[in-house]
Amino acid sequence: MPENKGTYIAFEGIVGCGKTTQSKLLYERLKNLYPERNVIWTKEPGGSEIANGIRKVVQGTVYAEEMDPVCEQYLYAASRAQTLRKVVKPVLDGGGIVVADRSVFTSVSFQGWGRGLGADTVWKINDVAVDGLLPNRVLFINTDIDIAIARAKDGGGDKFESMGKDFFEKAVAGYMFAVATYNIMALIDGNGTIGEVEKRVWDVVQKRVWSVIKTRSILERK
Repeated sequence: MPENKGTYIAFEGIVGCGKTTQSKLLYERLKNLYPERNVIWTKEPGGSEIANGIRKVVQGTVYAEEMDPVCEQYLYAASRAQTLRKVVKPVLDGGGIVVADRSVFTSVSFQGWGRGLGADTVWKINDVAVDGLLPNRVLFINTDIDIAIARAKDGGGDKFESMGKDFFEKAVAGYMFAVATYNIMALIDGNGTIGEVEKRVWDVVQKRVWSVIKTRSILERK
């Protein structure tokens, strides 16, 4: 995909970490600050009719057989390919702002680390799906795992809400590795009140997001 003219910010974290709340708060703030720009909020998996259909298949459907992690990852990549091309890219091409609840880094952490596929395998599966369209900044909301699990609930269906603490510890380790490795990652303390976390998010956005005008290489490391 060609370089975009807009700004793409994604929120990451385990279930119940507060990323959905914080991403919507940032979306509302940016929409009010920049009324002349097209500002949207979207999510992964989902964000379009087809992508939402894939979400239902991979997350909201109970099967008699266990879904293999490789199959799971290809389904997420398919949903991601649709949303990036049909929802995210058109807004960015027009100079707009996209705030997203999750990105490819969910797959890196959940399937790569949590499911044990390995980050390299996840990147390979997502290579064509992402096609270089990464967020300008990824905000990882790092909340105490026990607190996050206790308050997790997704009305749209999220099978990961039933995963044990061991899985989420692995996923957090994946996120922390990404924070330490990739320039586009930023760590946000997710503990405290919604207002306290919102202030931390805005501080990072003000200081670091607008300085990143062009999407960085998927392999660019610190």
